[in-house]
Amino acid sequence: QVHLVESGGGLVQPGGSLRLSCAASGFIFSNYAMNWYRQAPGKERELVAAIANGGSTYYTDSVKGRFTISRDNGKSTVALQMNSLKPVDTAVYYCHVIIFGAPYWGRGTLVTVSS
Repeated sequence: QVHLVESGGGLVQPGGSLRLSCAASGFIFSNYAMNWYRQAPGKERELVAAIANGGSTYYTDSVKGRFTISRDNGKSTVALQMNSLKPVDTAVYYCHVIIFGAPYWGRGTLVTVSS
């Protein structure tokens, strides 16, 4: 079955950096677009970044120029490099994939940006 396991969250000061990673298994990773979502306290879950199987990327406006999504098809991992972090980036970050119309989510990793 499909498994997505996020790692790399933690507490970081404003202006700092974190690198999130998602290890995927149970499907042919290279065939699918991969996504990072986040959910801040009291807010709806939002798409942060996406990377197609061919490597093209999408970023929500609020993270453009600060976040970079990448994938390693050989290791079945997708990463999110987050720089210049702001308190508004505080959220649980989720790895996500849609396979044959069905969404799959990891359990999430908490990112807290605070001084």
